[in-house]
Amino acid sequence: MVPEELPEWLKVYTKKISSMGIFDEKEANHVLVNEYLPGQGIMPHEDGPLFYPTVSTISLGSHTVLDFYSPLQDSTKEDGDLVSSSSSYESRYMCSVLLQPRSLILVRDDMYKVNLHGIAERKEDLVTDKIVNLDKCDDVSVGQTLTRSTRVSLTIRVMPKILKAKLLLGRKR
Repeated sequence: MVPEELPEWLKVYTKKISSMGIFDEKEANHVLVNEYLPGQGIMPHEDGPLFYPTVSTISLGSHTVLDFYSPLQDSTKEDGDLVSSSSSYESRYMCSVLLQPRSLILVRDDMYKVNLHGIAERKEDLVTDKIVNLDKCDDVSVGQTLTRSTRVSLTIRVMPKILKAKLLLGRKR
């Protein structure tokens, strides 16, 4: 990736999060800004080795529910063909975290390196006992239905390997 200067308003957040020491001594240098309308989400995925193995996300606007899944376990048959022992997300579901407006979540260790995370495509979320941070959420209880509105997420992280040289595109040497 080719580095670009972050806007000043984003630097405020990258500096605050970096000062917490969650990236060890590294300074956050990558921000992904996403907008989610009601009914939109992101399929379960892992972020991979391109980034430092800790990610921080600030949620603005609406709440959402972030779901975690165990990884797909592959096994090999005697003839060498790969077979999935557990392919549906429902069977691999582990837990959820309620991301309230103006909240910060840090995902690291095995929750970052091994497990998948995603946001279901729905307009409402039913609060269940599978939401592991309910004791930290004000005015939310099991059985409640929360209606989504527009959410903006700021995913702040460290990208250790960036291209230092500027690309010469369409210029004479």
